[in-house]
Amino acid sequence: MPFFERYLSLWVALCIVAGIGLGQLAGESMQTWAEFSLYGVNIPIAILIWLMIYPMMVQIDFRSIRQVGRSPKGLLLTLTINWLIKPFTMAFFAWVFFEHLYSAVIAPEMAGEYIAGAILLGVAPCTAMVFVWSYLTDGDPAYTLVQVSINDLIILVAFVPLVGLLLGITDITIPYETLAVSVFVFVVIPLLAGLLTHRFFMQRKGEAWFKSVFLPRLKPFSILALLATLLLLFAFQGAALIEQPLIILLIALPLTLQSYFIFFVTWFAGRKLRLPHAICAPASMIGTSNFFELAVAVAIALFGLQSPAALVTVVGVLVEVPVMLSLVALANKWRY
Repeated sequence: MPFFERYLSLWVALCIVAGIGLGQLAGESMQTWAEFSLYGVNIPIAILIWLMIYPMMVQIDFRSIRQVGRSPKGLLLTLTINWLIKPFTMAFFAWVFFEHLYSAVIAPEMAGEYIAGAILLGVAPCTAMVFVWSYLTDGDPAYTLVQVSINDLIILVAFVPLVGLLLGITDITIPYETLAVSVFVFVVIPLLAGLLTHRFFMQRKGEAWFKSVFLPRLKPFSILALLATLLLLFAFQGAALIEQPLIILLIALPLTLQSYFIFFVTWFAGRKLRLPHAICAPASMIGTSNFFELAVAVAIALFGLQSPAALVTVVGVLVEVPVMLSLVALANKWRY
């Protein structure tokens, strides 16, 4: 493994520390960047996520997508975990921690909002960052694309009823603009760019050059964009982390537990189904990761910018990258 990738955990830790420091030094100007968004999607973060996803999309041979239907087990596993298991286990962990284990430090009237924020994360399976996790675990890019695309369609019809069921709210206003923009920016645009790039270089340079020269040169950009995203996320929330370290830690514990629980359930179910690594790894990552842009936007719309629910969704963003990187390393270690 190359030097840079071998010590990825170290670079992540340095980016977290640097991000918090940058947030403190930049002050209000950092808040300006945090609020620079379109329909609830932060523009700087969107650009960096696009750079992370693009190298994955470039690898897709669209002729191989037709072969996905021959191996439906991976799709069925993804849908089962995302929509029949994950929302309910997230609600359970949130209820246990915020309603009971934290009852001495969190008032009962506030516990409900913390639970609501966790539920919003649990009902929003990943649509963007999963391409990065799939890329880092050598997942099948065509299969990952199909898994994500089907999840995007299901979110349109299942998100509101599930959130309503788990929160007991029936008049939820979902920001469909945020959902549409996120799908367009994080899936459609890099997908088209990857398709055009793939066709251009395959015709001009050939398959051997494309795989042995172009793709290796492209891979560092994905990892650098990942680290830059982490730097910005922690810079945006540096003040909250320093001002409320205890509550951040308390929120992070059930979210982290849920992440590892869902990963292990999906991973071992995939192995039981004899799924190949290139399908099992992305399936596990999709269930574990979250569509945090949507969760944050809905939490703000329902409960307000400064609400405990919104804070939980933001902590979910901060927890996700380090946790997912540890699971990427675990999936690669267990590959054989």
